[in-house]
Amino acid sequence: MMVDKKSKEPKKRVILLLLSLAGLGMQIAIYAGFWLKIYYPYLSHLGRVNFYQNAHVLVVGLYLLLLFFFQNTYGGLKIGYLKPMEVYFSQVFSLLVVNAISYVQISLLRNWIAPVQPILSCMAVQLAFSAVWTWFCYRIYRRIFPPRKLLLVYGERPIEDILHKFSTRKDKFVVAKCINILEGTQAVEKEAEKDYDAMVLWDIPTHHRNRLLKFCYGRSLRVYMMPKITDVLIQGSEQLHLFDTPIFLTRENPLTVEQRVVKRLIDIFCALILLVTAAPFMLVTAVVIKLYDGGPVLYKQIRCTKDQKEFFILKFRSMQVDAEKDGVARLATRNDARITPIGRFIRAVRIDELPQLFNILKGDMSFIGPRPERPEIITQYVEEMPEFVFRMKVKAGLAGYAQVYGKYNTTPYDKLKLDLAYIENYTVWLDIKLMLLTLKILFKPESTEGVDSSQITAMKKEEDR
Repeated sequence: MMVDKKSKEPKKRVILLLLSLAGLGMQIAIYAGFWLKIYYPYLSHLGRVNFYQNAHVLVVGLYLLLLFFFQNTYGGLKIGYLKPMEVYFSQVFSLLVVNAISYVQISLLRNWIAPVQPILSCMAVQLAFSAVWTWFCYRIYRRIFPPRKLLLVYGERPIEDILHKFSTRKDKFVVAKCINILEGTQAVEKEAEKDYDAMVLWDIPTHHRNRLLKFCYGRSLRVYMMPKITDVLIQGSEQLHLFDTPIFLTRENPLTVEQRVVKRLIDIFCALILLVTAAPFMLVTAVVIKLYDGGPVLYKQIRCTKDQKEFFILKFRSMQVDAEKDGVARLATRNDARITPIGRFIRAVRIDELPQLFNILKGDMSFIGPRPERPEIITQYVEEMPEFVFRMKVKAGLAGYAQVYGKYNTTPYDKLKLDLAYIENYTVWLDIKLMLLTLKILFKPESTEGVDSSQITAMKKEEDR
């Protein structure tokens, strides 16, 4: 049974790859049609361009490279991996960016502003095709690849949260049975010999986890494992060959001197560009906030950055003036009554974050990094999670790994693991990729939700040693 399932994996990957490439090819064909039938004749008639065949290939080829890059970055090609609406939204955003770049390119060829209607028509046709194609691929995926049957192995930690997460992806997974590790690894192994596609290891002691990992590996049974803090730290280790045995080296300082210099230069350049671009929006926002209740426009609050250094973060005020008149620091909750109508809007579109560009120029923050927390909240978290201080080995960021791959209301422990994954796997390209992905999540409403009251106190239990 295991061999049959294993043999299906390459076929599955090939089918998904072909579906993704076919959809991409149709998007390129649509653009090529608009270029050859509308834009090129228009430019040629004006005497601006006179292309040979190879030049057309270059124009369409450049569009192909850009669309492939952005769809691969945003997840538009991840059929079956992401939810259908996420795939479609990723394709919409990719097409928006690439068509905007293409329009600028065409305008440069014309040496003036080109007609915008053809590119908008092209975009409309592509979006319509994308919607139909995503739905078609999803139906094909569901028909050919049924949800994986999972065996969930758990320990002392409650399983309601992880069951809820898997229930949101019923197109991919179905938890067929849950078994407590207290029943013994032999009982788990005996159960796993039945008809399961994968095993989920949810917060069980390390020695049990190691045995079950070897068991599953030997039987080609895939494993979904929720990592502990130490697992995340090992991700960033360097493999050495000093003797005749593998050695993993984990460094305390994750960024080299060269990386810190390049990161700082990117921060300064991008902050200056954004400040110039966003200046009109910032001015309008400041006026509206002042007119609404006459209170201060900016909100200054003490936050912590690298090495727990304190600084004043700047934000457009989105709450009432006396939001914390009792002096108690608290996170914003969902439907928080303290948030003004103006504040609710600027938080939804992230305009309230724009003054932090000055914090970036000053050097208190970076564009990408763990979100800066308040000292009082850090103290609260550290009491339950001493490892929380690890995330302050780098500068705090305007956006970050946890914001891209998590939500505002993701639990503090899961955010910590995401932030550590960023620190331990840092590259300049990772920063650039996260900047691009941040543009996408700005349009996802769940990324700005407040926390539930139960999540504020939900901390991780002491890790199994």
